[in-house]
Amino acid sequence: MGESRPGLSAVARPKAQPLAPFTERGTVVVVASAAGIAAMAQTTMVPLLGELPRLLHSGVTGTSWVVTATLLGGAVTSPVVGRLGDLYGKRRLMLCVLGVVTLGSLLCAVADSVPPMVVGRGLQGVGMGLIPLGISLLRDVLSERRLGSAIALTSSVLGVGAAAGLPLAALVAQSADWHLLFWATGALTALMVVLVARLVPPTPAPAGGRFDGVGAAGLVVGLTALLVAISYGGEWGWLSASTVGLAVASVVVLVLWGVWERRVTDPLIDLSTTARRPVLLVNITSIVVGFALYAQLLMVPQLLQLPTRTGYGLGRSMVQAGLLMLPAGLAMMGASTVGAKVSAARGPKLSLLLGTVLIGLGYVACLARMDSVPVLVIGTVVTQGGVGFAYGAIPALIMTAVSPAETGVANGFNTLMRSIGTSLSGAVVGAIFAGLSGSLGTTSVPSREAFVLVAVVGMTGAAFALLTGAAIPGRPRTAPRSAL
Repeated sequence: MGESRPGLSAVARPKAQPLAPFTERGTVVVVASAAGIAAMAQTTMVPLLGELPRLLHSGVTGTSWVVTATLLGGAVTSPVVGRLGDLYGKRRLMLCVLGVVTLGSLLCAVADSVPPMVVGRGLQGVGMGLIPLGISLLRDVLSERRLGSAIALTSSVLGVGAAAGLPLAALVAQSADWHLLFWATGALTALMVVLVARLVPPTPAPAGGRFDGVGAAGLVVGLTALLVAISYGGEWGWLSASTVGLAVASVVVLVLWGVWERRVTDPLIDLSTTARRPVLLVNITSIVVGFALYAQLLMVPQLLQLPTRTGYGLGRSMVQAGLLMLPAGLAMMGASTVGAKVSAARGPKLSLLLGTVLIGLGYVACLARMDSVPVLVIGTVVTQGGVGFAYGAIPALIMTAVSPAETGVANGFNTLMRSIGTSLSGAVVGAIFAGLSGSLGTTSVPSREAFVLVAVVGMTGAAFALLTGAAIPGRPRTAPRSAL
């Protein structure tokens, strides 16, 4: 039986050699920067959504795949990348993933039509696997003193990179050729390949076992069908043949995949691990936190950019709206540092609960004063700070519940749960905006009631995450270092 089963590798797995303080700091900076660049690539196309049909000579439905492909690429490959990292070495997989992202960026940089752009964006999406890979690598090579804050920082760069990508992409889109976005991303990821190879130390001997190719294929097919149904259900109709057919196919494939994973000797994902109460509850909470994060990113920038003649729009430009969202990303990074200290002193569960409370309070602020730019900015800062607390605590909670040989795939599966949360958010918010909209000249825009409902849904999700997080069993302050 391979080491993917619980409890086998905790004693057999060799420890990493202690690193010098400078080497530790360099490793943390490089790993977090790589994850942040990958996250930034997720939002580079958001400011261009309205222009994509013209830029790519296609319809709205076709160009929407430019965004969906990145989401799918990240969601369906994160668990696979995590398992490959456990088997063949996490630094090696980081280099491979960065190479894939570089290739995808360069393909987008020369694309002028939908097909190559969709392929390139899908390859860029694979970069989301850098977050679970980086977290698992840090567990292998860092000292206990630096581990908590390093994991929190790496986890939080998802929001920081996404927030930074909005104003940067808007500025380039308004002042230069939009292809420059992808040339720049390709150059950055190529630079990260060099830095990872030079500054990140090799990890201890990888886990034993074989790669479950059948399980990987089943998971990719099942999740792709599910996420496409969620993403396009509002556009196609929730009861349309396409949506229902994809949903049914997804259920069938995932059930068969589950049966296979329970029987194979070296599964891609050990379902007995993910079914443990702590891991299950943390993953459910991750779905809700991912939902809350993305719902606000969809709601507030649009509210800021709607013209004032609607009676509730705030009339800011695309660049201004992106810059106003930037403090939220910085708040997420700052909160991750504070959350790491709270986790070290009182345990990661408390950090998670504080994060869910802050997420809800941020939505309350947005709901109370949708007509005020400063209050909206404060609301996004509070909510994204709460996400920073939560995202910093979640990997620590996961790693207290699994063995070191399982950390890559366990964190990869958790990243998948976050992606499902953002997919659900996009579907729900899209359905609300489509169902509660009005005419503005020849254009249909969401009504004020739509934004109110999104804020209420966000508050409800935060309350649910608080209840789910409270049910997570108490754990020690940090994962025992002796298990590494």
